[in-house]
Amino acid sequence: QIQLVESGGGLVQAGASLRLSCAVSGRTFSSTTMGWFRQAPGKERDLVAAITWNSRNTYYADSVKGRFTISRDNAKNTVYLQMNSLKPEDTAVYYCAAYDISGVEDILILRIHTDRSKYAYWGQGTQVTVSS
Repeated sequence: QIQLVESGGGLVQAGASLRLSCAVSGRTFSSTTMGWFRQAPGKERDLVAAITWNSRNTYYADSVKGRFTISRDNAKNTVYLQMNSLKPEDTAVYYCAAYDISGVEDILILRIHTDRSKYAYWGQGTQVTVSS
């Protein structure tokens, strides 16, 4: 049974930084593409950032490019989301998610799916609140 456990959320002022962590167990971590989603009240759950199994390809939503950085440590089975220059509009519940890689497109071409239906595994979420 795979488990994803997020940590690092909290309440900060605009302009501050936070680092979210997601520890993964029960799965071969290096065989997954990892993503961070967020969901604000009354809104859809959207992909914020994602990273391939070997860290050689990443995806960022336009709203966070240049401010957020996703990384992973396969030795520690952990994925991180460094969030800098936080804005009130970044306030949301942040979810860690994953899907198993398969085939040439995932393994060699390093495709990243942005559709949340592709992500089979989810954490419980961590709240990030940015005050103005």
